[in-house]
This record gives sequence, C-alpha cells and structure tokens, in this order.
Amino acid sequence: RMHVLEYFLFCIRYLTVTIEPLPPVVVGETVTLKCNFKTDGRLREIVWYRVTDGGTIKQKIFTYDAMFNTNYSHMEDYRKREDLVYQSTVRLPEVRISDNGPYECHVGIYDRATREKVVLASGNVFLTVMSPPNNISVSAENCPAPFSRYQAQNFTLLCTAKGGKPAPSVYFKRDGELIEVISYIHPSAEDGGGSAGVRGARPLLSRDLDDTKLQRSLSLLDPEGRPARMFTESPERRWTPGQHTQGRQQKEQPSPATEIIPETVVSREFPRWVQSTDPIYYFSHTHISQSDGSVLVQARLTWTLNPQLDNDAMFSCEVKHPALSMPMQTEVTLAAPKGPKLLMTPTRAKVGDTVRITVQGFQVGAGNEVFPEPLFTWTRVGGRLLDGSAERDGKELILERVPAELNGSMYRCTAQNPLGSTDTHTRLIVFVGLLADSITAVCPAALVCLPLGPVE
Repeated sequence: RMHVLEYFLFCIRYLTVTIEPLPPVVVGETVTLKCNFKTDGRLREIVWYRVTDGGTIKQKIFTYDAMFNTNYSHMEDYRKREDLVYQSTVRLPEVRISDNGPYECHVGIYDRATREKVVLASGNVFLTVMSPPNNISVSAENCPAPFSRYQAQNFTLLCTAKGGKPAPSVYFKRDGELIEVISYIHPSAEDGGGSAGVRGARPLLSRDLDDTKLQRSLSLLDPEGRPARMFTESPERRWTPGQHTQGRQQKEQPSPATEIIPETVVSREFPRWVQSTDPIYYFSHTHISQSDGSVLVQARLTWTLNPQLDNDAMFSCEVKHPALSMPMQTEVTLAAPKGPKLLMTPTRAKVGDTVRITVQGFQVGAGNEVFPEPLFTWTRVGGRLLDGSAERDGKELILERVPAELNGSMYRCTAQNPLGSTDTHTRLIVFVGLLADSITAVCPAALVCLPLGPVE
C-alpha cells in the first residue's frame, strides 16, 4: 500500500493558471494579456484563445510549443497582433471594438507517468474595449416647417452621437447654461407614436396662465407649487408626480404636445405670442445598437417655440463619455431667415431660354447660417407660374423655354422656418434675340442701360 501511495503522489502534477485582470481600454491602445501559471511539471504548451458567440466558438490566436520551442500566431500576419514578451504574455496593439470580449489561456504540462499524456489548466479574462463617439450633430426634427402667426408650435432639437461604446450621456445647454428638463419616454416606431406625443399627452405650459390653464397645469407642480423638472445629466430618471397626488396625476403625465393659442391676433405682422421667460423643456433619449458593437444615441429636446425669445438663442449639445477627458460639443443658433439672395441664370435671358432662379444664401453676417432649414416657396406676382401651378417649393425655380410674354414679370421667393418668414422679389427681363445683341454693342460699359422690352 505504501508503494501504491508513493506511486500515486509521484504521478500527481501541480498546475494553476491565472490571468491578471484588465481595466477598460480605449480603441487604439495597446493591451498586454498576462497568463501566470505555477507547476512542478515540465511545460508542454501554452495556447491563447479568443472566445466568441457566447462561448460556443474559441478562436486560437497564439500557440507556444515547448517541445519544439516554436511560436505560432493564428492572427493576421499583416497586423502583427501578437508579441510574445514571455511564455505567458501576449500583446495586442491598436485594439478595436471587435476585440472586446473574453480571452482564455490554456497551459499544458507533461504527466509524470507518461510523455504521451498532458495535464491541462486554463484561466480567463474579459477585455472591455471602450470607444468615444466619433461624430455628434444637432438637427431640427420635422423640418423644414412653415412659420405660423396664429398657433404656437412645438420645436424639437435632435442630437445624435455615433460610435460610442458604452453609450455616452447627452445633455443640452442654452447660451452656455445647463437646461433643466422634464424627462419622458420617447415613443418607438413600433408603438405608432410620433415625435411630439406620448401616452397621456398633455399641452405644454406657459407662464402666462389663466384660470382654465391653471387647473390643467397642477400635475406639473411639486408640493411647494414650483414646476417639477430635472437636469439632463441624469437622462435615465423619469419625471413622476408628487406622492400626495399620485392617483390622478400618474394618469396625466406631461408630454410635449402643442398648446393651441386662440386666434385673437389683431395685426398679422405682430402676432400675440405667449410670453414665457421660463419655458418648460422636455427631454428624451433612445439607444440603438450598431453592428460594430457601438451605440447610436439620439437625444431630443422639445419645447413650445417663442420666436420673440428664441430667435438668436444658441443651443449646444454636449456628450460625456468615460473614454473622453472632456465633453464633446456641437452648437447651433436659432435664426429666422432674412432676405434670401437670388441668382438668375442666364443674366441676359432670351426668348426660348431656360431660366433658373436659385437661392444663394441670406442677408446675414459672415459665417452665420439660418437654422432650422427654411422652406422655400416660389410664386409669380399677379399670375401663375409658367407650368400653370400656383406655387412651387425648393431652393430653385426653373422656367423652361421662356416666352416674350414673361418679360417684366415679378417672382416672389418666400423663405420661412418656425421662427419667421421673409420675401424677396426679382424681375425677369426677356430679350428678343437681335435686340439683346444690339444692346450689348451700343451700350457703353460705363453706363447703366435698361432693356427696352420685347419687340413686336
């Protein structure tokens, strides 16, 4: 029995394998995987695996064969993804999002009793790869949209952050100040919801309340009578009414539905807008997983637009992410269109020519842009367009094969966005072939010559 026990103890080999844990790494960094093992036996091999598809597939990425003292990489040669610093260390340079996941180190030693038998042990580690957003943008949802003098309109800013892993946090600022918001759940397309309505929709509020509106606004007030709102820094939180009125109020949660203003406008040029020095903002966000492992985040800020207060206001969208040392930011300035600049080609139109009238820009300072995108509408003063239509939308009006009868006709371009509208007029001068050539010949360059009109 003693001999059997001695033989049994003699055959047992000691082998433990561990992999040092790794902190999250950022795309493009170099990562070193270290496999530590202890044994009283003789090393046979070390094999590294990358585990995919939930553990169902193990991709061999590196092998060390102690018998022949050879290294063999199963990774792409052109990338040189491995670097054997020591028998238990593998270096992965310039990691990508696709490298995220578990890795295993398998160590084999020879059994003492026979050279054909190998004792195996393994360790595992999870490599977490972070990626900062590579693009953020701000746009106006449901634009271009017309300007209304008679009804207050909802307005929604949409901030989109792409390429982040994990999902970044998004928040809005107005003129450099963090915006306080009421958070709500944005309806998904499967629910059939629109961008401005949610279950239990209620109108937005203004500070100019009458008795009727005051009763409808009680569900938005906290026990002390102040509006209930929260910061966009915690987009996961949801607005809930006060505990003392949960029963009725939970059925009447606030949502970004437009408040209808009675048509009591006296002057069409100076509409009676709802005055609000403290607008209520609604915030929602959605996460969309991408095929590369990143998350696309869309954040929406919705409020009742007031052109008198919101024109020239600067809104910024900021994105925080653990892979960024400071937030990313993009900004837009709300502005009503002012005087579109029109370009007509050709400059000397003849009978039968195709004339294009194009919007080239606006009468604003250098570097300024009109936001949100305007809607352009073309009309002919005192008549219909050449194709018989009353109006046409777009940045360009095309008049094909203009007849002499259009000489002197006036065309109006109306540019409008939710903040305002403006008109610009231009007159079409049509020359009859020989007359156009003779005017060019006899009119000195230093003089201003006016066309005489079509020749009968």
